[in-house]
Amino acid sequence: MNISSFDDLLCAAREQSEPQRLLFVFANAALPDDSTSEQRARFEAGQGGALTPLMSVDKIPEELGTFSALVEESHQFGQDWAIVFVASLSGRDGRAPTNEEADRSLQRMIESIKAGSIGSFIPFDRRGEPVLLA
Repeated sequence: MNISSFDDLLCAAREQSEPQRLLFVFANAALPDDSTSEQRARFEAGQGGALTPLMSVDKIPEELGTFSALVEESHQFGQDWAIVFVASLSGRDGRAPTNEEADRSLQRMIESIKAGSIGSFIPFDRRGEPVLLA
């Protein structure tokens, strides 16, 4: 499956045979206190830093219209974010994942992001474009 936009992600989630919940963790890059002058210079140039999860939410695909609407909703929380990581949680036997399952999965996502283990998530920038993180 090729996800080249947020709309592709929504379409893919809606086409699954089992109900889905999309999990979102909004993050920003921060510079650790013990960073070197080289790291500071790279950070000021828009590179490097550590990803810091700021907030999270889960939604069923039908609750989402556009990426712009998701961005607008995120402004309600007053957190300036740079990237949003997305994962999908699949239901079973025609039932959507419960709130508790979504909460547990969001907590695992947050811990994974803090640990730098982001390979199983799709990152999007503020425009809704997929991001390739190195």
